[in-house]
Amino acid sequence: MKIVVLGATGNVGTALLRRLHRAPEAEQIVGVSRVGPDREGEPYDGVEWHTVDVADKDSVPQLAEILRGADAVVDLVWLIRPNRDFATMHATNVDGLVHALDAAVLAGVPHFVYASSLGAYGRGPKDRAVDESWPIGGVDSSHYNVQKAEAETVLDRFEAAHPDVLVTRLRPGFLFQAEAAPEIADYFFGALVPRRLIARLRLPVLPFPEKFLFQTLHTDDVADAYWRVIAQRAGGVFNVAAEPVLGPDGVAQVLGARRVLPVPPALLRALVAITYRLRLQPTDPGWIDLADACPIMDTTRIREVTGWSETVDSLETLRQLVDSFDRPEGLGNAAHRNRSPLL
Repeated sequence: MKIVVLGATGNVGTALLRRLHRAPEAEQIVGVSRVGPDREGEPYDGVEWHTVDVADKDSVPQLAEILRGADAVVDLVWLIRPNRDFATMHATNVDGLVHALDAAVLAGVPHFVYASSLGAYGRGPKDRAVDESWPIGGVDSSHYNVQKAEAETVLDRFEAAHPDVLVTRLRPGFLFQAEAAPEIADYFFGALVPRRLIARLRLPVLPFPEKFLFQTLHTDDVADAYWRVIAQRAGGVFNVAAEPVLGPDGVAQVLGARRVLPVPPALLRALVAITYRLRLQPTDPGWIDLADACPIMDTTRIREVTGWSETVDSLETLRQLVDSFDRPEGLGNAAHRNRSPLL
């Protein structure tokens, strides 16, 4: 099989390359990214590399040539920075998807796999799990939610126009691996809180919104989910997340806090908004709105259709992330920090 990975140098891309190297069926692995890998060695060895900026409409013919003969294309491309420049993100995140789909049609690609997200869903319940039919979008203050929802609409139109192309969408929870810890810390804390301090942080009391429940999984596990839908030609939409669902108690356990101090989400949002406006940290308040709104996902379908299951539970995944915040090096050069590190 020839597998092409768009956005192959990021958090998920590097994990997917590792997984493909272990699959004898993946005889030709092609990596595509805007700048390419900045170092040699695992997992980049043995990968055929091309540098393409999918945001550029003129890149479609070049990308089509790269995709020609592919059995499947996995589109992991996503920018979360510069988050103050909505147009630049849109050019990559939405227009770039349109260009990738156009190239796939020109190349005759039979299977297109797209990295959607838990963050694409509209406001949903925290006391029960919802399946893949839950509505998309509606968190208008979150650029991530708005653009993920628009990307899913692009895919809806594409599927209607090209029923001969199998389309698969994965909607994973928060994605963590130790190698991506420096980039994740940089995105959410910037220079406001030193990474070394976060890694060694042990709080007697954890201030945390009581209703903030979320799902995560190790990036290697989502990579296995991508491989399974490729190998089994499984189409449609799949929620992907590990157990258990995380909340204040789970986060407190990882951070070594003895008890949780409930904090109103509005207070946390106000603090984030002020520090963001003052450019003290890079996280816009839309991320707080998204965390407050996103539902708990039912992952039954991915488990039953493909036989997937997590190898690392959500608590251990979060623990590995926190313990790695003071790693001297992350996934790669500064350009990688603009890519989606966790969703």
